[in-house]
Amino acid sequence: MPEQHQQSPPHPVVAIESPEQHAALAHPLRQRLLFALGHRPATISQLAAQLSTGKGNVAHHLKVLRTAGLVHVAETRKVRGGTEQYYQRVAERMDVAEPRAEGTAAMLGAVAQELGRSERTTLSLRHVRLSPDKARELGETLARLVDETEEDTEDQPVHGVLVALYEQVQPQPGARAGGHAP
Repeated sequence: MPEQHQQSPPHPVVAIESPEQHAALAHPLRQRLLFALGHRPATISQLAAQLSTGKGNVAHHLKVLRTAGLVHVAETRKVRGGTEQYYQRVAERMDVAEPRAEGTAAMLGAVAQELGRSERTTLSLRHVRLSPDKARELGETLARLVDETEEDTEDQPVHGVLVALYEQVQPQPGARAGGHAP
């Protein structure tokens, strides 16, 4: 098998805005493929082995991600009379300014699968009261902390980092548990 070298995605950030992009993010396996392609390009066979799924399944979901503009073929190589394609994410980070429920559920499902297989996990949820300015400042600080974290050498383990800051929806006065006012 040819030696694979680390390559950086062509863009630091891509904004998730189109309906095709949101639809592509609405499946846990596609989220896991994006996670897997976060550090280096990989072939369908490599991804299938890494994610413990079939090559046809990986090929289908890569096609959806490619059509949505979230992955691309970074390199092709001739191998044993055939052509091997190495897929890569188009950006290091994907920013979803207006998350949709199905994409968020798929991402959290993919993260839950990764957490279930991880030996070392830190997971914390805290609700805090913050002014809009303090919430913005906290969000910027968290994003900067993640962005400025320098990576170690390629032989070190990969760690997933999920940062979410959201404002809780407060129940309306007089609303019942089902969400409807009497």
